[in-house]
Amino acid sequence: MVLVEHLVKRYGARLAVDDLSFEVAKGEVVGFLGPNGAGKSTTMRILAGFLGMTSGKVTVSGHDVTGDSYAARACIGYMPEAVPLYPEMRVAEYLTFRAELKGVARRERRASVDLSMEKANVVDVANVVIGALSKGYRQRVGLADALVAKPPLLVLDEPTAGLDPNQIVEVRDLIKALGREHTVLLSTHILSEVEASCTRVVVIDRGKLVAEGGVGDIRRMRRAPAIDVTVRGAETAVTAAMKKIEGIATVKRLDAVAGENDVATYRCAWTKKLPDADIAKATEELVAALVTGGHAVREVRAAGGSLEDVFRDLTRGANDAAEARPS
Repeated sequence: MVLVEHLVKRYGARLAVDDLSFEVAKGEVVGFLGPNGAGKSTTMRILAGFLGMTSGKVTVSGHDVTGDSYAARACIGYMPEAVPLYPEMRVAEYLTFRAELKGVARRERRASVDLSMEKANVVDVANVVIGALSKGYRQRVGLADALVAKPPLLVLDEPTAGLDPNQIVEVRDLIKALGREHTVLLSTHILSEVEASCTRVVVIDRGKLVAEGGVGDIRRMRRAPAIDVTVRGAETAVTAAMKKIEGIATVKRLDAVAGENDVATYRCAWTKKLPDADIAKATEELVAALVTGGHAVREVRAAGGSLEDVFRDLTRGANDAAEARPS
């Protein structure tokens, strides 16, 4: 559906996109991740035909976005970060106007507008002036605009930017539902959106590809280095039982549960990055040893290894560079 090959974009001396290559297969919902300034929006604008590239090649459904721009853009529903709406128009009126601009046949226009409003959940405000809508509803209208020509590919650039938590959940649910009918490329730096909506992740940093794969694959790139165990028992006996388990290098008491004697959380660090099967086996042996020793286990959880940890680790270079710049 989308193929990006050795994409480069320069703004004068500044290199915004640096030899970037990735692809999006038909039917995928792909999260396009990176810190602010990583080159996400620049890449999206090039893909959507709004911005020229310095070098490289981008194709959409087999159409080159430079050599066959019209055909490529006809396959895309693009929603920019700041949706450019006409505030004086009513929602249905605006979408009808946009459908006409996008070449939707007159006989199909009304049905296309109605379907896009239904998918974006804006039917109830069809006759409301856009300027009177909340930010959340305006984002939905922008999404309906992207859908009105029934494109096979949706390119959504920071679709939840500026929304409150309730509105973010609503838009996220919409995107997840749309993924059942469209291929979606979603640009964001909000990790929960990726975990909730996407099947695969592409991570860039300073214009370069730093990682790609399924959400689970990316998370496993930074395997949890330890587990936290909350248990009741005398510290000396609990620590001794934990240290006997093969694969555990160190045991450290983190904190006690307020108001309860001998209930505390311990961090058990692995000797190395063990395979999943070995981690599972060691965890089972640890719990069995504690229970056999008369210690009540309340909770066992991985320490670290979340998608947020991966994101920080993969893009640490950009953060370090920002911190190093003089204020």
